[in-house]
This record gives sequence, structure tokens and C-alpha cells, in this order.
Amino acid sequence: MKPSAQLKRDLIIYTGPNCHLCDEAKSILAPVLAKRGWHLIVADIHDDVALKEKYGLLIPVVLLPDGREKGWPFTAAQIARMLTSSL
Repeated sequence: MKPSAQLKRDLIIYTGPNCHLCDEAKSILAPVLAKRGWHLIVADIHDDVALKEKYGLLIPVVLLPDGREKGWPFTAAQIARMLTSSL
């Protein structure tokens, strides 16, 4: 685990253009993150060959500071548990 991972409250979501599932995922994440003081970082995989190769058919995918990932589908409760256990 990266030493700074415990200090950051940034959740990355890998998305793509015209992705209705990504929009749905962001709407699920927003209230959960706001309630806990976390920030959502949106990473569009479209212009990054490595990310497109890794996540192209899987988006949306969230990445926690400790390196854990959760792919779609996910619920607000699942994400809340992941956030709690990453502190």
C-alpha cells in the first residue's frame, strides 16, 4: 500500500464518452462520497491506450486509494463499505 493512500480521500471512476452506465454510477457515488468527505475524480479512458485496453469493456470501474477496484454494477451500500474499510 502506498504511504499516502491512507491520507487521500479520492475515489477514481474510470469512464468513457457517451456511457450511460457511467452517468448512473456517478449519480450513485455522489451522495455517498459527499456524506463522507470524499472526492470523485473522473478519468476518461478514451484518450489513454493503456486504460482503454484495461477497462474498455468494463467501465464504469472505481478505484480506491488502496488499489482496490469495484466494477459495475455496484450499489451505494457496497461503495460505502469499501470507503469505510479503506480508512
